[in-house]
Amino acid sequence: MLPWFDHKKPIIIAGPCSAESYEQLNECARELSSQGKTDVFRAGVWKPRTRPGHFEGVGETALQWLAEIRKTYNLPVITEIATPRHLEKVLKYGIDMVWIGARTTGNPFSINELVHALRGVDIPVLVKNPPNPDLDLWIGAIERLKNVGINRIAAIHRGFYPYRTSIYRNIPQWEIPIELKIRLPEIPVICDPSHIAGSQDRVFEVAQYAYNIMLDGLMIEVHPVPEKAITDALQQITPQRFSEIINQLQIRQQTGDQKLAILEQYRMQIDSIDQQLIELLGKRFEISHKIAEFKKQNNLAPFQINRWKQIIETRQEQSRVVGLNPDFILQLLQCIHKESIAVQNQIMSDHDDKKT
Repeated sequence: MLPWFDHKKPIIIAGPCSAESYEQLNECARELSSQGKTDVFRAGVWKPRTRPGHFEGVGETALQWLAEIRKTYNLPVITEIATPRHLEKVLKYGIDMVWIGARTTGNPFSINELVHALRGVDIPVLVKNPPNPDLDLWIGAIERLKNVGINRIAAIHRGFYPYRTSIYRNIPQWEIPIELKIRLPEIPVICDPSHIAGSQDRVFEVAQYAYNIMLDGLMIEVHPVPEKAITDALQQITPQRFSEIINQLQIRQQTGDQKLAILEQYRMQIDSIDQQLIELLGKRFEISHKIAEFKKQNNLAPFQINRWKQIIETRQEQSRVVGLNPDFILQLLQCIHKESIAVQNQIMSDHDDKKT
């Protein structure tokens, strides 16, 4: 029976990033099937790359492999589609489910083409978030699918392209999938910890956080020999490690009180934003260190009054635009500036001590 979300047990989707060969798929599916922890087997068939000249997937031949996997292991299978032609081929080979990739979600023209092709088709569709943190664009893709009668829809949170240095490949910004769950509570949201983590050693951490905020499942990239993977080698894990992670994950129980549940979701959004604030402050102070080194080398004073006046004026004006109290922003900036000057003074003092 094709699994779907009942909100009682997280759904687990696992398999390699790309279908590279039948032997690779079969080995991975055999191990995952024997563990009994995978609800749906995944593999990318078409893999368009940012630049030409790289592996772009096996294509239709790999759909035959997936159909064979489905039959051999009685395991539902899923792959990505980006065009009506992809959908036609997927239906031809009896693929159980499809997902829409981030770049496709981010392009309403592409979504409209897929939506027209999906009209009247009874197949579950999972929608990855767009590359940029645009919640309305994500919801818009889901609404278009609902409008043509697709009833089994889920969202996949795979993080957002980083606009700053981060420990993640894609920044989670957990407040966005939480807001999606608040605005569309009937839509299951699962997490793709592989694409958020970008590395094998962070997959468990990201997956556990997804469970902590009550997401509805996981899509994890698993490869029999990750170091030999043609795509996403760094973030794929072995079947053995996958089994360990699933066993270690703690599923959180949500309160039965709907009002308290909504309140907890808002609190989780605040937690996510606070985490990002701390990361940004860390980045800001890294730059303060660089400024201190520059001032030290050029014999400049740590405190520059004209620069400080400019900061106060521009930041307070920005605070008014977003509805924040300028006096509060001034107090916050004073606290940050005080620490920044202390850091710069320490660096320059260390320099003077070395000279003596």
